[in-house]
Amino acid sequence: MGCSSCGTGTDGKPRGCKSNGSCSTGGCEKLSVFDWLSNMTLPSGEAPFNIYEVRFKNGRKHFFKNLENLSISMGDVVAVEGSPGHDVGVVSLAGELVKVQMKKRNVFFDDENIKKIYRKATQKDIDVWQKARDRELETQTRGREIIGRLGLKMKLSDVEYQGDGNKATFYYTADARVDFRQLIKDLAAAFSIRIEMKQVGSRQEAARLGGVGSCGRELCCSTWLTDFRKVTTTAARYQQLSLNPLKLAGQCGKLKCCLNFELDTYLDALEEFPKQETRLKTEKGEAEFVKMDIFKKLLWYTYKEDRSKWYKLSLEQVQEIIEQNENNELAIPLEEYESEIEELTKVDFEDAVGQDSLTRFDAPKKSRRRRNRRNNKKKAQPEAKTNQPKKGQSKKGQPQKQAQKQSQKPQQKQGQKQGQKKESGQKRPQNKRRRNPKQNGNRDQKK
Repeated sequence: MGCSSCGTGTDGKPRGCKSNGSCSTGGCEKLSVFDWLSNMTLPSGEAPFNIYEVRFKNGRKHFFKNLENLSISMGDVVAVEGSPGHDVGVVSLAGELVKVQMKKRNVFFDDENIKKIYRKATQKDIDVWQKARDRELETQTRGREIIGRLGLKMKLSDVEYQGDGNKATFYYTADARVDFRQLIKDLAAAFSIRIEMKQVGSRQEAARLGGVGSCGRELCCSTWLTDFRKVTTTAARYQQLSLNPLKLAGQCGKLKCCLNFELDTYLDALEEFPKQETRLKTEKGEAEFVKMDIFKKLLWYTYKEDRSKWYKLSLEQVQEIIEQNENNELAIPLEEYESEIEELTKVDFEDAVGQDSLTRFDAPKKSRRRRNRRNNKKKAQPEAKTNQPKKGQSKKGQPQKQAQKQSQKPQQKQGQKQGQKKESGQKRPQNKRRRNPKQNGNRDQKK
């Protein structure tokens, strides 16, 4: 479902939420849960669960009780209890799956802090809510100006208005404790509303603002990640990543949450590998650990006395050497173990079409040979000119006139044959042979 605040195309497919998931229709809601029990009927005699999950701006969700037994379904806009007044939100989850979410967040069914749902939002409630949302950007800009004037060391990241427009929550980040008593007075005087300040961490700020990570996808914290676990540099060490803060840090300035995603897989794989402090005792001397490749199950060792060369061993070979050392036996030198490893050639790209060559558009080899022959002939031409006869002499040294007379005899015979063909009705073929203009001039002089 699209809305007016979303980039919806003519085909009805959303192109992205401009309000960062805070629209009222629920068509582009963030951190949504698919209700796969919606089409299933409850057992006979069991009452429907009267607690609903309601979503507010930037994925903020709370649980509310339906004490008046209103007919509410997912996607409905409801007016709920606020502090003070009322707030407006969208029902994001209903039914039996709410119990699972409450158990996940450690919220009990009989908790007194669970507020109630007043009614389904009327058109008047929605209009007041939209006007309050339209004021958020202006309020945030003026709030930053007031903070700069007071010289407070804090960063105002977001502003959220309550549904009735009588209260605004200012979300900020700060490295140390901030005395914002004077700030609250100035904000209340500037906007004539109730002010509430709420400090959030760097990860929560990135989740509220959203963005695109280095992987090219939307941030996990702003789409599906709800709990923020502690991320340490040991996770990067186990995965053999370079401890470069520019590569390991996310947009929040902290270590990326995705470092914990594959950590369990690496820990399971490392259980087979020996400890890095283990030394291999060979006939040539002791060898120390250098590095390892977890996926290929390869380890590199070097001699303690001679560190100029590293020796690549497989995991099975290292385990075999360790077993020999436990039995007080010395293993053979590492050079012999390294020679036993067979390196398989990895095919990165298969030529399926026959267009893998980068020089496929260049001239073929045959044309290159022809060009070379032509160039060789051109080089040999000046040598041939020196052996050519002089003007007025034939190749055998005879005068040119005598050579012309000898050449005219076969021409006369050809003319007789051509005349016979012409009489028989055949067309006379054109003489393609070109005459030398010098020969024509000599004939005219004879005449």
